[in-house]
Amino acid sequence: MNSSTNATKRWWYIMPIVFITYSLAYLDRANFSFASAAGITEDLGITKGISSLLGALFFLGYFFFQIPGAIYAERRSVRKLIFICLILWGGCASLTGIVHNIPALAAIRFILGVVEAAVMPAMLIYISNWFTKSERSRANTFLILGNPVTVLWMSVVSGYLIQAFGWREMFIIEGVPAVIWAFCWWVLVKDKPSQVSWLAESEKAALQEQLDREQQGIKAVRNYGEAFRSRNVILLCAQYLPGVSAYTALYCGCRRLSAAAVKIWGWWKWAGSLLSRTWRPPSP
Repeated sequence: MNSSTNATKRWWYIMPIVFITYSLAYLDRANFSFASAAGITEDLGITKGISSLLGALFFLGYFFFQIPGAIYAERRSVRKLIFICLILWGGCASLTGIVHNIPALAAIRFILGVVEAAVMPAMLIYISNWFTKSERSRANTFLILGNPVTVLWMSVVSGYLIQAFGWREMFIIEGVPAVIWAFCWWVLVKDKPSQVSWLAESEKAALQEQLDREQQGIKAVRNYGEAFRSRNVILLCAQYLPGVSAYTALYCGCRRLSAAAVKIWGWWKWAGSLLSRTWRPPSP
């Protein structure tokens, strides 16, 4: 087997799928900030206290269901789990555009947190099924890169949709791609290398052999208590906590920035229209 050719096939086939999937998850999670700046708080009567509750409900679902999602992905199927999650989170995102009361919105935000909780661990498990130990750090980097890239294009798209239609239409429109992508995911993705047709049998066998060999040196743990007492787990948590805390603080504080982004888009559109009416290039 030519390992270089094998790796190239996997990178070009797997990583675009992973990137798009995680990007869509982040889109339907973060666009609420744009709606807050565009009038959802006034239309539904969302006070500061209710706004905090909505954020807490999302992260509550995210907190409690991340480990169960990872267990299902590991023991059953990443493919099935993400397919269901894509449909549910796209549906919840679109349903946000038609709610007219706080209880319905609270239920949707909680369900969205539950559904999206499984995405990150499932994607990491999926990557571990397809990439060797030496490849995973780069693969994980491409996965996480979906966050900032999504923010770039989401800001423009969400600002345009709000300016052109309104916050309700923004939610409805931005929820549709996840549902459509769910069926693309189902067709394109397989859980293990042995299940695909785009790798030769020798390539499948060699890759699986290497993955199995890497697992042999990992000591199995008997329960979660033993896992949480592991030195490596403690160090990783200590390293990860500051980053997550900073991200969450920024995420929860983005509404003023979102308001500015929506206003900037409106000003940009107005300025462009004005220039098109008043400015012409000089004649040669």
